[in-house]
Amino acid sequence: MVRKTSVYLDEAQAARLRRLAAEEGRSQAEILRAAVDAYQPQASRDRNFALAAGFRRIDDDPRPISQIPEPDLLDGFGT
Repeated sequence: MVRKTSVYLDEAQAARLRRLAAEEGRSQAEILRAAVDAYQPQASRDRNFALAAGFRRIDDDPRPISQIPEPDLLDGFGT
């Protein structure tokens, strides 16, 4: 079952959607549904470490955890 919805596109987006649908022989709705299915949200860049509050640090780094670059935090985790 599908649900009807409205989407506002600017002229360039609407033209691209029409072109893609024509090139692929699919409806515009099919193209939009495929795009929604394929969409991957961007990873949150939230650097709030509230859960770490109150835990004793086991290293000598004086910086707050939120100021340590992510690659340093992930060092040793196989990334």
